[in-house]
Amino acid sequence: MLWFRSGGPFGMRAAVAVCGALALAGCASKYAQVPPRLDLQPYGRVALVAFSADQSGDELGTLATQRFAEALLASQSRVELLELADTAAAGNAADPAALAQALGREKDVPAVFVGHLKVSGVRPKGRIGGIGSMNLRASVSAELTVRLLSTSTGATVWRSSASADGNVGRVSLSDRPSIAMRDPNEAYDEVVDRLVSSVTRDLRPTWVKQ
Repeated sequence: MLWFRSGGPFGMRAAVAVCGALALAGCASKYAQVPPRLDLQPYGRVALVAFSADQSGDELGTLATQRFAEALLASQSRVELLELADTAAAGNAADPAALAQALGREKDVPAVFVGHLKVSGVRPKGRIGGIGSMNLRASVSAELTVRLLSTSTGATVWRSSASADGNVGRVSLSDRPSIAMRDPNEAYDEVVDRLVSSVTRDLRPTWVKQ
């Protein structure tokens, strides 16, 4: 049994540190790390083609591609990522299988990620309550689909998709009217972050209780 003098700050800090270490040790003994469902290490090197997007979402498609690359490299080690502009694959953009096989020959990679971002404009929504009560809300939404294709066959090895919404503004007309507005670009940025976090869940290791 360890004893600490209750009177000194050093003794209190030491007690807290020991308790924290014991708590962490207890947690570590109860949880085990599970490898990601999609392990890229056997590939060694994969390509990532800039995600395509609707005409109104070109900049967001670029942002989503960058965030996806960052999440991939942060989640898995010993994997080389070859990032390619969408213009490099423009000739085969309509045929993902042909695109993958062409990149396999040209870039010598076993697999390639392709994706598409679908973005909505600002959408207003309203709800009328009692007399003199009305709530108006504006939101943006987007959907991201990502696939990993084999460059030898063009077949899909893995795919993931996600959708997310973000609030742009709100107007409430009642006894106490209120107005809240924000920059749509900020809302779209948050939506992209949520989409990437969701579609990359299979790339991250998880923890399970033993």
